Amino acid sequence: MAIKQPADRPAYPLTWVAGIASITLGAGLGELTAGVLAPESSPFAVVGDALVDAAPSWAKDAAIALFGTADKVALFVGIAIVAVALAALAGWLQSRTPPWGLVVVGAFGATGVVAAMTRADAGPFAWVPSLVAGVVAALALHLLTRLLSPAARASRAGAPSVVSQGTSATAAATAATPATADQNPDRRTFFVWAGAATAAGVLATIAGSAVRAGSRTVSAVRQAIGLPAAAVPAAAVSTSAELAISGLAPVITPNTEFYRIDTALIVPQVDTSGWSLRIHGMVKQEVTITWDDLVALPLEESYTTLSCVSNSVGGDLIGNAKWLGYPIRELLARAEPTADADMVLSQSIDGFTASTPLSVLTDDRDSILAIGMNDEPLPIEHGFPVRMVVPGLYGYVSATKWVTELKVTTFEQDKAYWSTRGWSELGPIKLQSRIDVPTRNQSVPAGETVIAGVAWQPHVGVSKVEVQIDGGEWVETTLATAISDDTWVQWSMPWTATSGSHTISCRATNVNGETQTDAIAPPAPDGATGWQQISINVA
Repeated sequence: MAIKQPADRPAYPLTWVAGIASITLGAGLGELTAGVLAPESSPFAVVGDALVDAAPSWAKDAAIALFGTADKVALFVGIAIVAVALAALAGWLQSRTPPWGLVVVGAFGATGVVAAMTRADAGPFAWVPSLVAGVVAALALHLLTRLLSPAARASRAGAPSVVSQGTSATAAATAATPATADQNPDRRTFFVWAGAATAAGVLATIAGSAVRAGSRTVSAVRQAIGLPAAAVPAAAVSTSAELAISGLAPVITPNTEFYRIDTALIVPQVDTSGWSLRIHGMVKQEVTITWDDLVALPLEESYTTLSCVSNSVGGDLIGNAKWLGYPIRELLARAEPTADADMVLSQSIDGFTASTPLSVLTDDRDSILAIGMNDEPLPIEHGFPVRMVVPGLYGYVSATKWVTELKVTTFEQDKAYWSTRGWSELGPIKLQSRIDVPTRNQSVPAGETVIAGVAWQPHVGVSKVEVQIDGGEWVETTLATAISDDTWVQWSMPWTATSGSHTISCRATNVNGETQTDAIAPPAPDGATGWQQISINVA
């Protein structure tokens, strides 16, 4: 049986519209305020960051597995959906049991204020955008729901909302008639104001984004930077390192295609003029260097493959680039770590931390403070002006972007962002291989074709890749020339494809003679394992 709407109350959908319009206006003006006063404190972004920090590891894994590098977009969409639902609830509550709708809106704004003020990079005005959003949304909700009240409808219709005692039934009916007959004008008035609030909120959001973009001088700073020549250039890449097979990942990943997984919903905007790196903790001498200090040092080039620990078997959260930077071991040598230190806790300007074994940062590998990527200044989303690049470790324990601090400490005394969430503290990259050609479930014409992919175990190196078809014998493939043991390597093999369905598997062997395990393990807590296996159809 259908629920009958009470005669003296507005229709449910109208109350939802009131809530959604109010929240849209408040959020939009909050975003505009952020663009003017505190670009890093967008209400949506600070709430999103708080959700990211509060979410359990399995939820983050699921988001990356489902959405990959679009995980941040998915989070914003999710926040928007929840905000719309809460807005509708607030409108319904305010029209029936005031002031509970205002309480819901106020709680949403207060959450943003607290989240903004507790960020590592919170400025003096970080709390203002969320406060504006909450206050404006509450005021708009109060006014819009008043437009829907019986008293307001009767007043605009020119009739009394309450019939005085002693009035005849006929007179009462007559008095009530104009209000009833004038329902449509009331709704039109409501929709005009609700539509105006929604449009203003959308325009304010767009304006806030435009203001933030216009105020970001960091892009101009980056474009104006001329990278210094490397004192130690990287060796030339052999022409035999690239197999040039269509569909095969290039041996050097273009900057625009390099994967990005991090916790920053708003990319930090760090000007070189204000950047510095502090090395402190269990050291004999604290060291602080500025951007000018760093670029004046003898910089080195190196090729390193980076991989995300969330990369599944056969996944694409991996890339290879040429990096320009200065060896971290040289800076640590200046600081002189004490004998009992065993870890370096690196920190980003937005508060993210990573724990890297001290031994890894002081051995002979090309662990650097990078300022360049593929002959360009670091892209802003990849850590401009300075990030860490460490061969052989997953990024969550080594590849801190927008880095501003290195604290020499111990694993016992300090915990990093991901190690407090159940992930392994050491994070060496595991031996892996991937099939790029053909792709999963692809239809392949019968006849001569090729199977190709990449394999990697940075700072160890790959010596062999084998392919198995339909559970048969393992066949060794042809390896391209690896740039170095710190990079992935391409591989390929010819194949005469016969009609029908086929299963293709691959496995790698490293330079130490260890073969990639077939034991299937998820990314958590220290990286996925197993052989990639794909199915294809041959026409």
